[in-house]
Amino acid sequence: MSAELSLLVWSVVMMFAQMLVAAAGANLQVGLPALAGNREDLPPFTGWAGRARRAHLNMLENLVLFAVLVLVAHAAGKSNAMTVLGAQLFFWGRLAYALIYVAGIPWLRTGVWAVSVVGMILIALQLVA
Repeated sequence: MSAELSLLVWSVVMMFAQMLVAAAGANLQVGLPALAGNREDLPPFTGWAGRARRAHLNMLENLVLFAVLVLVAHAAGKSNAMTVLGAQLFFWGRLAYALIYVAGIPWLRTGVWAVSVVGMILIALQLVA
């Protein structure tokens, strides 16, 4: 398996872990009966639980883009040092983003998000070149 595909798989594992953290935070705030129900009229999640949920949703949005880029690069045979670097920047940027977001550090969070976006841009540039 290529490095980019491996990092895609690890990104999915990371997103799954983020889902579990967000679910744990939600459980602490509203309890399992509310979460096991139809989830109508749930209060907004606050504090680290709310940040964990938003970080997970943001990862879901970005993972779709990253997956398309990695899979197209793989199918087109465009894997090279730049696509590997892009995948590494995405993965490590997203890991830092999740940890920093849950910790509640806003400006640093934005900076590491930008690192992950640069990673996607690097892969995209290899596809259009």
